[in-house]
Amino acid sequence: MQSIQRAEFQLPGQTGFYRGKVREVYTLGDKMILVATDRISAFDYVLSRSIPFKGQVLNQIAAYFLAATSDVAPNWLIGVPDPNVTVGWACEPYQVEMVVRGYLTGHAFRLYQSGMRKICGVLMPEGMRENDPFPKPIITPTTKAAEGHDEDISREEIIRQQIVEANEYEQLENYSLQLYQRGVDMAKKRGLILVDTKYEFGKKDGSIFVIDEIHTPDSSRYFYADGYEERQSRGEKQPQLSKEFVREWLIARGFQGKDGQIIPNMPDEFVQEISERYIQLYEKATGLPFIKPTVDVDPLVRIEQNILRFLKENP
Repeated sequence: MQSIQRAEFQLPGQTGFYRGKVREVYTLGDKMILVATDRISAFDYVLSRSIPFKGQVLNQIAAYFLAATSDVAPNWLIGVPDPNVTVGWACEPYQVEMVVRGYLTGHAFRLYQSGMRKICGVLMPEGMRENDPFPKPIITPTTKAAEGHDEDISREEIIRQQIVEANEYEQLENYSLQLYQRGVDMAKKRGLILVDTKYEFGKKDGSIFVIDEIHTPDSSRYFYADGYEERQSRGEKQPQLSKEFVREWLIARGFQGKDGQIIPNMPDEFVQEISERYIQLYEKATGLPFIKPTVDVDPLVRIEQNILRFLKENP
């Protein structure tokens, strides 16, 4: 299967280019074009193999949820001219990511397991088990690193260091909790539990906008609602629709993104499994069938043509 490792174009009116972990970001005046590649990252490292259809899954899930939450918080979305492309307003990003956690899992559980009871200044109750729900969702922000690891940071430190002004940070918190609740409600209708997620925000003309992706398997974690309570009561693992299983695969092979560790190479069978899981999440989360692009068309040619057509029709 063909996958998109890089998407390097020279677009008319292009004023900037940035390569993120998994996206190519083009700036054209007051607009941005995000091309979702099939690269995959874990522990803030880009892995050696790309995952067929992953970029399309992320892009289309994000577009679906941005459209479904625009009444909760304004967002940057203008259009989706290609399965792998989103066009939106260029915003000045806040240098924090707003992580909302409804359950003790992933990074939070690893800290909890080590004996810590505070994460980002937020106290976690005693006596919790992995995948238990918090009494109410908590926000555990991180700094946004251009390279390397994002770092946990508290609300108080964000305001003290003036990374975000206090009144604006309060708005980011409000938007984040409202978006999470909408995501929880939408997931419930699909037989899923939105476990945790992260949001990024930016500012344009004095207003705050949601930017980038939301409620995708790269930014979120889902459990299956059916059988959740029974599995928790028996102390069993909760099957996830997220890329946590990729992290677990890497951890089992001695990689957690720490200095001196070597990223293990993923075999073809595992790459195929990841691709299938991403497609499964798209269909489960949205209720829509996943439509694979025509195989006899070079995806990069298709993407570039669709971008150029969109720009011509939307000057």
